[in-house]
Amino acid sequence: MNARAEILVPGKGGEGEALVLTAPISFWGGVDPKSGRIADVRHPQHGETISGRVLFLPGTIGSSSASAVLMELVHNGRAPAALVLHEPDAILLLGLIVAREMGWQTPMAVQLDRDIFETYRGSIAKIAEDGALTIAA
Repeated sequence: MNARAEILVPGKGGEGEALVLTAPISFWGGVDPKSGRIADVRHPQHGETISGRVLFLPGTIGSSSASAVLMELVHNGRAPAALVLHEPDAILLLGLIVAREMGWQTPMAVQLDRDIFETYRGSIAKIAEDGALTIAA
C-alpha cells in the first residue's frame, strides 16, 4: 500500500515497525518518557514500546504537557521513528518543533486518513521526506 501523507512537521523521514494504536492516548501519564513504553494500564496497547516504531495515532487525549513528554522522548532517544496522526494535535507537535529548535534529531509527523491505518499493521512502514508512506519490502 502506498499513500501520500500531509507533512505536519518535516524531517528526514523514518522507517520502523508499524504500531497502530487502537485507541487515543495521552502522552502525559500514558507514555513513559524514559522507556518509551505505553504506561497507561487502561490503554489496549499497554506495555508496547513506541520507540523506533512508526506510531499511528487515531487520536490523542489532550494535556498541555504532551509536548514536554514527546520532547523528553526525543531527548532520551526513545521517540518513535515517525508519527502518523489522524488529526493534527498542535500541543503534541509543539514538542517536535521545540526539540528540533534545541538541535535534537526529531522524527517527522504526518497526517493520514484513519481508514488507511490498518493497512500498515504488522508491517515495516517507511515515510519519505516528501510524505510518501510505503510498506518496506
